[in-house]
Amino acid sequence: MEEVVSSENVKKALQRVRRNRGGPGVDGMRVQELSDHLRDHWPEIREQLLSGEYRPQPVHRVEIPKPGGGVRKLGVPTVLDRLIQQAILQVLQPRWDPTFSEHSYGFRPGRSAHQAVAQAQQYVAEGHAWVVDLDLEKFFDRVNHDQLMARVAQRVEDKRLLKLLRAFLNAGVMENGLVGPTTEGTPQGGPLSPLLSNLVLDALDRELERRGHCFVRYADDCNVYVKSERAGHRVMKSVTRFVEKKLKLKVNRAKSAVARPVKRSLLGFSFTDGDEPRRRISPSARARFKKRVRELTRRNRSVNLEQRIVVLSRYLRGWIQYYGFWCARPSLGEEDVMS
Repeated sequence: MEEVVSSENVKKALQRVRRNRGGPGVDGMRVQELSDHLRDHWPEIREQLLSGEYRPQPVHRVEIPKPGGGVRKLGVPTVLDRLIQQAILQVLQPRWDPTFSEHSYGFRPGRSAHQAVAQAQQYVAEGHAWVVDLDLEKFFDRVNHDQLMARVAQRVEDKRLLKLLRAFLNAGVMENGLVGPTTEGTPQGGPLSPLLSNLVLDALDRELERRGHCFVRYADDCNVYVKSERAGHRVMKSVTRFVEKKLKLKVNRAKSAVARPVKRSLLGFSFTDGDEPRRRISPSARARFKKRVRELTRRNRSVNLEQRIVVLSRYLRGWIQYYGFWCARPSLGEEDVMS
C-alpha cells in the first residue's frame, strides 16, 4: 500500500486519469476538479488508505449499445476511485502480467487484438480447421467474488490492499437513483476490472494449456482450434463443464459454436478457406461499417457539411487503423458502402 500511495505513483495515476477523461461518478465530480480536490484532501485520503479505512463509493450504472445489438452495462467509479484504482493497477500489473499465459492477449501491455488474430490464423494454417468459439455470458457481471479474492490473496500479502480490493468489488451500484448491492462481478468501467478479469480467466488458460490445446483468448472471447468437428464438440462439452463448475461462470450456448473458422469471427475478423487462410473483415463488422457511414452521411442530419466531414474522417481513420490489418480485401467500393 505504501507503493500505491507514493507521490510518484499517484502523480502518474493522475496523469492517466486526466488523459482517459470519462464522465463523473455518483458524486458528480469531474476529472477537471480532481487536482483541486487532491490538493485539499489528499493527506486525509492517504491516511485512510494506509490505515485500511478508505471506503469506495458506489459505481454509476451506464448503458452503452453493443455493436451487435443489446447493451453493455458499465459501472463508472467516481474520479477519485478511478485514481486509486489506477494507482493500484500500476503497482500490481507489472508483477502479475508476466505470470499470465502467452495465449492471453486482452488488456495487457505490449499485446493486442491483431496479435490474437494473427495467432489464430497460424493455427488454422497448421491444419486446425475447426474452431470452438466460446462465449461467456455476462462475464463481467458474474465473476465470483470469493474465488477472485482467493486468487488475489495468493499474490498479495498486504491485508490493507486485500481489504480495499474487496471494498471496490462490494461498493454497490447506483441505477435510477437507487444504490443496490454487488455480490458478484467486476463492473466494466474501472481501471482494475481488466486486470482482475485476466486473473480470473488465467485459470481457464492454464487448464487449456494443460490439455495441450491451441487457443487464443482476448478478455472473455476464447477460441480453441482443433482438427476435427468431433474433437470440437468434445472440447466444447468438457470446457463448458470446467467453466461452469470450477470458475462458477456461464457459457452462452446460443452464441457459442463449433464451426469452420470461415463461419465464425474473432475480434472483427474471420479467415478464408484453403491451405493458406487469409484474414478478412467479418461480415458483421462490414455491416456495422456500412450502417455507421450511412448514419454519418445521411442528408437529414442537423450538422453542416464541414462538421459532417470532420466526424466521418475521424471515424474512417480509426476504422482503417484497426481493420487495415486484413489480408483478403473485401468489397468496400463506394456502391457497396452506400447501398
